[in-house]
Amino acid sequence: MQHITPVPAPESAKNQDGRSRKDQRKRVTAKQSRKVLIQFAVSAIIMASLVALLTVVLDPLQFYHKSFYPAIYSNEQRYQNPGLAKNYDYDTIIIGTSMTENFLPSEVDEALGGKTLKLSVRGSTADEHNAIASIALKTGKVKKVLWGLDYFSLKMGSKEEIDNPTYLYDDKWWNDYKYWFNYSIYQDLFKEAVLRPLRGLQPRQLEYLYNWNREVTFGAKKVADVYKSSRAGEAYFGLNEEPIETIKEAFNEHILALVEKYPDVEFDFYYPPYSVLRQKVWQDTNNKRYLNQLEMKEWMFQQFDKLPNVHVYDFQEESEWTYNLDLYKDLSHHNQDVNSWIAQAIGREDSKYKMTQDNVEQFKIQMEKQLQMVMVTSKYVVVNAEVSLKEGSQTKPLTFTSLSATDDDKDIFVPVKEATAALGAEMVWDQAAKSMTFKRGNQDVVIYVGKTEAKTTSGSKDITYAPRLIDGTTMIPLASVGALFGFEATLEQPSDRIIRMTLSSLQ
Repeated sequence: MQHITPVPAPESAKNQDGRSRKDQRKRVTAKQSRKVLIQFAVSAIIMASLVALLTVVLDPLQFYHKSFYPAIYSNEQRYQNPGLAKNYDYDTIIIGTSMTENFLPSEVDEALGGKTLKLSVRGSTADEHNAIASIALKTGKVKKVLWGLDYFSLKMGSKEEIDNPTYLYDDKWWNDYKYWFNYSIYQDLFKEAVLRPLRGLQPRQLEYLYNWNREVTFGAKKVADVYKSSRAGEAYFGLNEEPIETIKEAFNEHILALVEKYPDVEFDFYYPPYSVLRQKVWQDTNNKRYLNQLEMKEWMFQQFDKLPNVHVYDFQEESEWTYNLDLYKDLSHHNQDVNSWIAQAIGREDSKYKMTQDNVEQFKIQMEKQLQMVMVTSKYVVVNAEVSLKEGSQTKPLTFTSLSATDDDKDIFVPVKEATAALGAEMVWDQAAKSMTFKRGNQDVVIYVGKTEAKTTSGSKDITYAPRLIDGTTMIPLASVGALFGFEATLEQPSDRIIRMTLSSLQ
């Protein structure tokens, strides 16, 4: 039998066969990979669809529909308000900043005669007010709008960096995915539906939604302390105050244009009553802002007055409220009682607060008068001081840019330079000794910061209160120093809000 030796295949044939098998394996692997990827993509799409569907069905923010289970309300107003505006029953809405959060819808119902939904947003600006008001107005349900108009809200250049879900305010359904896949709404749902009851807290009710009246401390001492610190701390704000034309542009774009768009809706705008100390701090540390907000109040009224569907109310000069520091938690924010009084006053169209062409200038005059010689007593009572100098038959009123009461309210600290001019004296300041040397006629007096000792032409004397530095200004006790020059001081309190000091010459 003949042995046949196999002829080896050409090298090229072997390589071709090897590549063929390798390519085949690659094709199989690629096919499997595509299959896995497709399966993963389909699973991901199904899972995402289920999550989106779950969000639409549960709808924790009630963005698509009113809740079919006991409603859980979020305290995150920018997220919660759009759903309320779209899906709830109402004919009156409340728009504004934190100054409007303490309104009780039931009280507004009674005062204005409607069904009220509160859409307040703390720390908000005019563009945000426009956005949420627009959603409500587009439903066609709104008959009345109660709108708290803060000067702060018009300062668009001073907006804080906030998480603002603008996708909830537009008409584009395709960007709602930011809501569908927002896990934080489920965190809120868990906190409100599970943790809140476990802590023994009642579910949030629409009546008290956003209301902070029971969560903070109000009181005159607290406000007076804020007043002292603010006088020094707010001075730098005036360096970057927006031009008033910029403020007017924000008003025209975000407020006036919206009012003009809905002529059949009644708009009640009001200027919130900050404490009188809020205005005083502005006047002293940021006079540009103080003057701007006064000008804006009158200018905005003039724009509104052209429209028949608008009423404007000014509560900022109501001294029964603004002088009562116990109604406030800081220089600006008042308690729920004030919101109730505001609603009642607007409901009865109270002529004391309703702005007209006949009284618009009077509000400004009244504010200026209230800020003259305003101070806080040792008992945290806000008063206006009336100081006069009497020599012979002549009595001259004295004015000071800053006043501070002594610890027993028996004297008044005033700026030393202003006191020197009021007493008709001359003064030399010694920085090293922290001393003030006064000369009036043939009398010389030397007093020292932080000391009750005084040196006079007739010898050393003690004064009741030592001069002191207040907010960087040297202040002297007027009655005590006046006595060194032969003036006798009488102090009276003719009313709860007035302290009257008269310096009478005994010579």
